[in-house]
Amino acid sequence: MSISLTGVGYTHPNGMRALSDINLSIAADEQVAIIGSSGAGKTTLLKLLATSLLSSSGDLQLLQHNPAQLGARALRQLRSRIGLIHQSPPLPPRQRVVTAVLAGRLGQWSLARACLSLCYPSDIEGARAELSRLDLAEKLFERCDQVSGGQQQRIGIARVLYQKPDIMLADEPVSAMDPVLAEHTLSILGSIARERGVPLIASLHAVELALKHFPRVIGLRAGEILFDKRADTISQQDLDALYLNTDLDDTADQYAAAANNSLRSRCL
Repeated sequence: MSISLTGVGYTHPNGMRALSDINLSIAADEQVAIIGSSGAGKTTLLKLLATSLLSSSGDLQLLQHNPAQLGARALRQLRSRIGLIHQSPPLPPRQRVVTAVLAGRLGQWSLARACLSLCYPSDIEGARAELSRLDLAEKLFERCDQVSGGQQQRIGIARVLYQKPDIMLADEPVSAMDPVLAEHTLSILGSIARERGVPLIASLHAVELALKHFPRVIGLRAGEILFDKRADTISQQDLDALYLNTDLDDTADQYAAAANNSLRSRCL
């Protein structure tokens, strides 16, 4: 297994519990969507998998390593093998797109090469190739603050693709894209994950995208796994239990309505 969690929990420094007793295993060739209303713990779970947070309890294994038991150097090496696509990619505004994409391998390069690449991009064609997959090759030498929010998300995806990680994580990777582009981008991500034989785990608010593009879907509610099922077996009752009667009633109702529409269209 590439990823294994046994009894994993996370509590914020202020004492607020974000995750409790998470048990799951994800194989190297799996594509998994995590859904749930805001505050359910989706982003916290991804941060644990990215090792930007360390679990408060339980056992977490990533690529046969427990991050909590690694020294600083070994932890950096593990992080270089995990790619996280952010909802709002941390792109320096004045940085050129080519440099932002090449930053995907900074953790794998020597300090000298990494510093040199910031001034003189060391693999322009490599960056161009990943941007081409996302129809952004023409933006190669533009500044990051001169492209749209949806294009910035795709640049963030291209950076992780250039990294070539052993685990791909995505936190709301298409939230700034129009529906057609979101569909296209998720299809590309899934295709590349299959091609490279690496797991893809994504948190999504759009239930219809989760059900369509991911064979396995995990429903998180109040920091706990409510269901972990094949997408084609998820029922409206499952989604109602996940979204209705939460603390965010209006938002949850919207999610439930969208999920209902998605299930209805899937059956047509």
